[in-house]
Amino acid sequence: MTGKSPRRRYFWVGFVAVTLLIAGGLSYFASSSPDGLDSATLRGCQVVETGHGRELRGDCIAQHGGTHAMAGSPLADYTVGGRGGTGGVAGVVGVMVTVALAGGAFWLIARSRKKPRPTVGD
Repeated sequence: MTGKSPRRRYFWVGFVAVTLLIAGGLSYFASSSPDGLDSATLRGCQVVETGHGRELRGDCIAQHGGTHAMAGSPLADYTVGGRGGTGGVAGVVGVMVTVALAGGAFWLIARSRKKPRPTVGD
């Protein structure tokens, strides 16, 4: 039997559809509230809006943090270009990149295992 079976093709089409549905659709229901790590690092501080932006007052771990090196990247803060309402698009792009990189890595690993290995005594 040559080629890929229709069953495998259906699996991959279904996998992609469900993945994109989850990444694109459920992203809009994600909470904008701080997660557990954010809450823990802000414990002991108060966030105050000033003329220069947000300022932390008090004593907390978050005061020692800085801006991440990727803060200006196109998908920073789970948005596209910093625009609100684009979380679903950012989720789809993120999933596609992750699946492509993981798929490429697995393909390379599988390909390298198909090469015949030299045996002792050759």
